[in-house]
Parts: sequence; structure tokens; C-alpha cells
Amino acid sequence: MNVRRLIPATAVAGAVALGLTALSACSTSDAADGGDGGKLKVTASFYPMQFLAERIGGEHVAVTSLTKPGVEPHDLELTPRQIGSISESDYVLYLKGIQPAVDDAIKQSGVKNTVDAATLTTLENHGSEVSGHDHGHEGEGEEHADEHGHEGEEAHEEHSEGDGHNHGEEGGADPHIWLDPVKYAEVAKGVGKSLEKADPDHAADYEKNTETLVAELDKLNTAYESGLKNTATKTFITTHSAFGYLAERYGLTQQGIAGIDPEAEPSPARIQEIHTIAEKEKATTVFFETLASDRTAKTLAKDTGLKTGVLDPLEGITDKSRGADYIEVMESNLTALQKALGAK
Repeated sequence: MNVRRLIPATAVAGAVALGLTALSACSTSDAADGGDGGKLKVTASFYPMQFLAERIGGEHVAVTSLTKPGVEPHDLELTPRQIGSISESDYVLYLKGIQPAVDDAIKQSGVKNTVDAATLTTLENHGSEVSGHDHGHEGEGEEHADEHGHEGEEAHEEHSEGDGHNHGEEGGADPHIWLDPVKYAEVAKGVGKSLEKADPDHAADYEKNTETLVAELDKLNTAYESGLKNTATKTFITTHSAFGYLAERYGLTQQGIAGIDPEAEPSPARIQEIHTIAEKEKATTVFFETLASDRTAKTLAKDTGLKTGVLDPLEGITDKSRGADYIEVMESNLTALQKALGAK
């Protein structure tokens, strides 16, 4: 595990203590008190959770995201003020396994209404090569295969379930559930139910907003199904192995540049491997993400004769995002995949 991504538990505990001390004069708001200015005070861990909270909560919630636009969620370090804001929230929505610092702070916050989105759907293990038919390397499942600091296939084989990566309740489970519209809709339904319980006075509105959002996600799923049904190839290459659920849902194969940091250049062996895969599977494009450098993708594309493109894992929305919200960026992702896969 890349240690720069983790904050020692002792540091988090100290920050929690500081945050709670700073709030000693304020008691934790109860949901019934209406939270912030008559609204339910909601803390979301990062953008996919923020989007759900805002869309389902509507006018009845005041949502704060712990991860600011442009910040890579896995790198998040919490300030004492942020930890304090968690403790005085009426409702906290997060996804266990993505941000260890957030997981620890929430565990110690004492907030009654905390919802882990990972418990609202089923998590699975995904390696860097995932499709509806091939689950790749069982037990790999790391959201950042590049964090291992290893190169090539040997790195895959070295990292089994005992590699120290623990995402969600199951060891090695892939946490990127929001990139599958069907699973995201399941999470949305669970969030809606939990908001109804946390703030029963507005339960009818939460239910209505949930139904509206789920209908949009169903429409998005249909667009992906029809848009990716007939393609020249089913394989796409990405610097961030975040698209396992999406690949599985629509019968595609994700080839991650495993064992390589997005800021580092791929090894000659892995470049050759990707080149071989690209030729065999007729892959055309190496995808990189919005919040990371495109250097790896450009290096690999240059050495293999492939194109580059953006496939956004939607961990945050910035001015560079190809869309203003989750739905729009996912539509842009679909267009990018259709182009790369040769949709007919």
C-alpha cells in the first residue's frame, strides 16, 4: 500500500480529539432539530456521495463534501475543523474503503445517522482485467493497481487477498460501485430510505426525489446497454482500474496498467504486454482520468501506436470535467467508450 495515501490512526485520533474539543461548547445536532438553518446537516465523503445526498435530499438538506473539487479522494487528509463538522452532522454518507482517514473519523464521530454506501449494494472483487466473463485476478481488486509499485503480471500474482488492501467489508472488494448505474441506483434507493428515517417529516419528498433519480439512472443504464451492444472490440485500456463494475455490467474487458503509478512511466515489459493485448483485441485507446496526469497514457500510446482519451472515474467534478454532474459525465464516458470500441 502506498503509505502516502494513508494517515496514521494515531494522527486521526489526535485530530478527532482536537475537533471534538473545539466543539465542546456545541452539542451534536439532532435530526429533529432541522440541522443547518432548518435543514438536515449532511456530510458526504466525496462527490458520488454528495451527488446522491443533494439530489435525494433536495431543499431539505445542507450538504457539505469532505473532498473539495480537484482533490484526489484517496489522498484526502482531514483537518480538525472537518473532523469536527462530521461530529456535528445530522447525517453522514460515505463509502467505506475509499478514504481510510474518513472511515476512521466517522467511526469515532458518534453520529447516529451514518450510512456506508457499500452496505447498500453488493461489492465484488475486480482485478485490472475485468469483463462480464473474466474476473481477472481474484483478490487483486485494488482501486489503484498503480499503488502497488510493482510492474507487469508478476505483480498481479504477488498480490493475493493477503496484500493488505481492504476495501469495504470484504477483503479486496472493489469500491467503485457508482460507475455502474444499476448498482448506483441500488445505493440511491438505500440512501432515500435512510433519509426518510433520519428526517421523517420530509419522508414523502425524499421518496419522490429518489424515484426521480432512479428513473434517470435507469435511463442511463439503457443508454449504455444499447450504445455498447454492437462494438468492434470489447476491450479498453485505462491507467486507473476503476471501471470493473461498468465493464462487467456491459460485457466489456478492462485492461488496467497494473502496478504503475499514474505519475510514473510504464515498464517496457508492460508496454509490450499492452501492445500485444491491443493488437489481439483490436483495442484503440488508452484512457486516463481527469484528476491525474496523462503522462502514462501518452507514453504508452506513443510506444504502442494507440490513441488517448478521457474516461472519468467521477471521483470529483472540476472545470475540466466533461459535464456538470454525474449524469452528464457518465454520458460523456459513454460517448468516449463508443468511439474507442468502435460502436456500430
